[in-house]
Amino acid sequence: MGDGERAAAYVDIGTGYVIHRGPSVDGSLHAHAAFQLARAPRGEVVVLDAAGARHSAAALLVAPMVRHRMQATAADVVTVFIEPHCAFADRLRERCAGRGITAAGELHGLGEDELRRNVARPSARLDARLLAAMDALAAGPVQMPALAAGVGLSPQRLRALAQRQLGMPLARWRIWRRLAGAAEALREGGSLAEAAATAGFADQAHFTRQLREMTGLTPSAVLPLLRAPAPAAAPAAAPVSAPTPAQSRVAT
Repeated sequence: MGDGERAAAYVDIGTGYVIHRGPSVDGSLHAHAAFQLARAPRGEVVVLDAAGARHSAAALLVAPMVRHRMQATAADVVTVFIEPHCAFADRLRERCAGRGITAAGELHGLGEDELRRNVARPSARLDARLLAAMDALAAGPVQMPALAAGVGLSPQRLRALAQRQLGMPLARWRIWRRLAGAAEALREGGSLAEAAATAGFADQAHFTRQLREMTGLTPSAVLPLLRAPAPAAAPAAAPVSAPTPAQSRVAT
């Protein structure tokens, strides 16, 4: 692809991941229940944290439930959301090491084939009972007492385990999974009301509120991307070396 050409914007939703390529837009502050890797094929990506600090690098990693917003840019940004209970998330947890937003130059050249291989495997570090509970939640609606009993824990111990290992309540992750389900329904041609009902939201307004809370965007902003055809092979960014101080900086 030449310098004057741009890839078409698209969204790819797969098991354990979501990939979006296109210009970033100014959304509201939000926090999602997945790791976010944002990388710029050219230049830098810019993320503002809840305190207003500006983070910029060729690739940035945002930990789950860290409030932030993307800064709008006309240039393409490749954004990958990675589920917190897959094998690749183990690597990302170590990479974040307690930092909410961090430069991740070594992930700039991450290929989509490599991503899919790694998200297909379950975490080797999370408690097996927590993984089983997340699988059960993904399969369909289940109340906490039955969910906890199914993995041999009390509701209180399951909640504590999720908070300790995932950094969030299971209820937040369940909302994230519902949003993914609604996105699938929209991509297949369903209306907003149909997508909300299919995913288990109370109504369209409930779906819209949760989408904005977890992505900073409204359904009208994401619908054109969901309906756009994904390319047969998504373009991969060229690998780059670890960022220099000029490439990775945080300014208040």
